[in-house]
Amino acid sequence: MGAWDKNSASHVASMQEGDFYASEQSVILPEATEVTVILQGTDGTSTVLKKDLKLLKSEILDSAVMSSSALRAFLAEQIRDAKEKDVLFSIHLKATMMKVSDPIMFGHAFSVFFEKLFEGHKETLSALGVDPRLGMSDLLRKIDSLASEEQEKLLATIEKCYTEGPKLAMVNSDKGITNLHVSSDVIIDASMPAAIRSSGKMWGPDGKLKDMKAVIPDRLLRRHLRGDDRNSVRKTERSILRRWEMSQMWVSWLRRQKNTASHDKTFEIEKPGTVQVIDRDGKVLMVQDVSTGDIFRMCQVKDEPIRDWVKLAVKRARATGSPAVFWLDPARAHDSRVAEKVREYLPPP
Repeated sequence: MGAWDKNSASHVASMQEGDFYASEQSVILPEATEVTVILQGTDGTSTVLKKDLKLLKSEILDSAVMSSSALRAFLAEQIRDAKEKDVLFSIHLKATMMKVSDPIMFGHAFSVFFEKLFEGHKETLSALGVDPRLGMSDLLRKIDSLASEEQEKLLATIEKCYTEGPKLAMVNSDKGITNLHVSSDVIIDASMPAAIRSSGKMWGPDGKLKDMKAVIPDRLLRRHLRGDDRNSVRKTERSILRRWEMSQMWVSWLRRQKNTASHDKTFEIEKPGTVQVIDRDGKVLMVQDVSTGDIFRMCQVKDEPIRDWVKLAVKRARATGSPAVFWLDPARAHDSRVAEKVREYLPPP
């Protein structure tokens, strides 16, 4: 663990509204069923997003929405603030696991940071088929096909964005690869523990460690850290690392049970309306209001792995003499449902 400066400016920034955390809904299924996910547009049209998803009795089913407009406003503010505070701007996502939602969020971060580029060269970028979700790597590859004069114009605008914006955290300073280079480079499980071990710093363009703004848009991921104040990370580094490791054990366990995969139930909304989750009897289980560009995602967790998780925690606690602590947030819909099951499955003292 690196030494921490009491005046460290490193901090975590997350959305306070419009994220998945704010909109999450969760239900425990009383019986086995099948659900269909439908987008009911304000224009009167109906679009099936997911059909006949089979679910078991006692499964937990969640749905949530990330507002694209709220996300972009949040990112723009964090970019301005990072510049003002002279800290590295660093986006932290989970694009390798959240294969649909987080690349979309990465694309928003990329296009907001390079807003002047996307506004000033809109037609050229469109003709090239530039997708912000693929980051700077794809952009540079496609720019390379342009005539030299046109290339120079775009590269000059890119350089202006770098100059006028905050310095970016680097994946590889020697090669000039920022963490907006490609979404798969942005893996929060690795980036945050590494930053914490490096005294809350990340590598800057000059090849030196520097204080950073860790931008974790959704509070569902940020909640493993305590607070936004600049000293909160420094004060709780060991606690953070332990909580992060434990939370990843829980995620890994659920992934092995094929529970948490949401990429086949995640959609970028094409028109405003409501997304409804309806069971085979026609009962509406959940309703989410959506706007164009919002990200809707749904997730399921089977009952049996939760039983096993509780049993394993109690067994380990008794064997080691340590207390079993279930880190669950009562303000979060999903955690409240898990807490119901924990209370039910805990053995008597």
